[in-house]
Amino acid sequence: METARSAIGSYTGLEVNTESAATVERLRGLFLPTLTFLGFELYDLKLLGQHSPLLRVTIDRPQGVSLDDCERVSHSLGALLDQADPLPGRYTLEVSSPGAERPLRSLEEYRRFLGRRANISYRVDGGHRVAEGRMVGVSDDRVELQLRDAQTVSIPLADVEAARLAVDL
Repeated sequence: METARSAIGSYTGLEVNTESAATVERLRGLFLPTLTFLGFELYDLKLLGQHSPLLRVTIDRPQGVSLDDCERVSHSLGALLDQADPLPGRYTLEVSSPGAERPLRSLEEYRRFLGRRANISYRVDGGHRVAEGRMVGVSDDRVELQLRDAQTVSIPLADVEAARLAVDL
């Protein structure tokens, strides 16, 4: 996972309470035009901690995200934050990519990464199973994985508990 970090404050490690949801939405609205202009999508945005919060911005784009990209976005968003001043006091801004083993969170992401290896936890027959293999098919309601032994397993998306990309070794 590529990360650029501005040293402006410290991370307390605690989730901010629900009143920060409005702040996160304001930040999302503030960041989206700049990220779009720079060619990135906002993958995730978290505000963690209370006294010197960590503002964790995760960016993405189809061709991937480099460390230089994270640094460029960090500088742009840092300047934007300095100008708009939406957070009282000190904070730390961290800009990163979703990483090599990023979660798969939507049908669009399954389709985008078709052909890549994935690790999928899912419900089956009242139990739980984990499968890892290459995604060889994605429909509106299923994902198909070709396992290492060349067998194919078809998993209903409604039964998926967690899914992420897996590094090809």
